[in-house]
Amino acid sequence: MNAITDATARLPVQQEAAALLETAARAARAAAAELARAPRPAKDQALRAAAAALRRAAPAILAANAADVLGAPDLSPAFKDRLTLTPARIEAMAVGLEEIAELPDPVGRTLAEWTRPNGLLIRRIAQPLGVIGMIFESRPNVAADAAGLCLKSGNAVILRGGRESLRSVAAIHATLAEGLRAAGLPEAAVQVAPNADRAFVGAMLGAAGLIDLIIPRGGKGLVTRVMEEARVPVLAHAEGLCHTYVHAAAAPEMARRILANAKMRRTGVCGATETLLIDAAIAPALLPLLVADLRALGCAFRADARARAICPELQPATAGDFSTEWLDAILNVAVVDGVAAAIAHIGRHGSEHTEAIITEDAAAAEEFLAGIASAVGLWNASTQFCDGGEFGFGAEIGIATGRLHARGPVGLEQLCTYRYHVLGTGQTRP
Repeated sequence: MNAITDATARLPVQQEAAALLETAARAARAAAAELARAPRPAKDQALRAAAAALRRAAPAILAANAADVLGAPDLSPAFKDRLTLTPARIEAMAVGLEEIAELPDPVGRTLAEWTRPNGLLIRRIAQPLGVIGMIFESRPNVAADAAGLCLKSGNAVILRGGRESLRSVAAIHATLAEGLRAAGLPEAAVQVAPNADRAFVGAMLGAAGLIDLIIPRGGKGLVTRVMEEARVPVLAHAEGLCHTYVHAAAAPEMARRILANAKMRRTGVCGATETLLIDAAIAPALLPLLVADLRALGCAFRADARARAICPELQPATAGDFSTEWLDAILNVAVVDGVAAAIAHIGRHGSEHTEAIITEDAAAAEEFLAGIASAVGLWNASTQFCDGGEFGFGAEIGIATGRLHARGPVGLEQLCTYRYHVLGTGQTRP
């Protein structure tokens, strides 16, 4: 087909997707209005009931997930790791829902309060965003994380997972619906896309007035498409091109332990370190040990000329390697001259996600943390701690970057906006 006839052939599919999305979104908006007024005990009951349902349904969820993995045989190891569920990962989802239930209710909080000279008392009050569209790839646990956070923050959510995780997401959704029913809350508060057709994503992106916020969570291709096509506000999830900088005053054993975890704990997550920056003053002694540690764990390397002068066996880095999010057992390595050079390297190549410095020098750590523009900076800790659960949020919807919205792990507070209450004593405006 030529482009015109192909577009014509797709029209009925696009119209059907738009109709399905409109039906789902209108039901979600009605549910969101109810959730916004729901008392905390009802929301917490739904979360705990969903957690219990997840545990009971673990065999069915694992079977659905096994079918998903079997149906996508050409996955990279990192992608397969993100797609695969285990009993421990299902338990982590359940625990995450229970932890969200324990958190304070973010809705109705007084964010600020002040009195004007005329006696008017003004309060800024947190309120839900409304209807959230969550578009994600491969990781089915995102369905539970997003649903839990949206429910507790009074938002309805429409979930659209990748086609490779369709069965897994449907099985998880069934347990979330069970939790909502148990608490007497509307099931339309958490919905999933009816199919894996890309036309439904297009309908979500064009649903201005029906969806209040789109959150994409996935690779650069997904985020780019969403940013380019969306007619709905977007809270963008960053690609995770994270750096660990080993400063001249680093404790060597700590550096070895942290780097191994930051790179190899899970290579396919956005908080995995992709680039090691090591200070020239300690590189000759420490870099061979770091390389040996990681090589023993199955890591490969892409190194600059200064690093290869110390470890000649390392593969040379190409021009684009330091700007690549590998999501695999590959580590970029560069030797730098101090904190300023490390910050400059990160500024050239990073994604403003997460950076770590390892040092015993407090002044150097403060210089580094103040100098990076990233959403999260760590001192003497693994970059893989950049996670909503580890931050005490129970879960996260993603890691947000940018200048005009929340930054870092997106939890309950970041899923609220605000309104104003003005309290008077009979004032009239002159």
